[in-house]
Amino acid sequence: MAIKPAYVKKTGRTLMEQYPDAFGPDFEHNKEVVMELTNIESKGVRNRIAGYVTRKMAAPQEAN
Repeated sequence: MAIKPAYVKKTGRTLMEQYPDAFGPDFEHNKEVVMELTNIESKGVRNRIAGYVTRKMAAPQEAN
């Protein structure tokens, strides 16, 4: 499933920039962190952001 909504990507990138050590490759952990760091009430949106962050954290980092 592709992550398309821009607000999911923007929120995920912002959280990863502000709290780089808070996230890891575990979805359940990231879901809890997103819930603590944001005021998002929608379970679906929270899970999409956590899923986006999880995919980015688990992916091999690009060499710049």
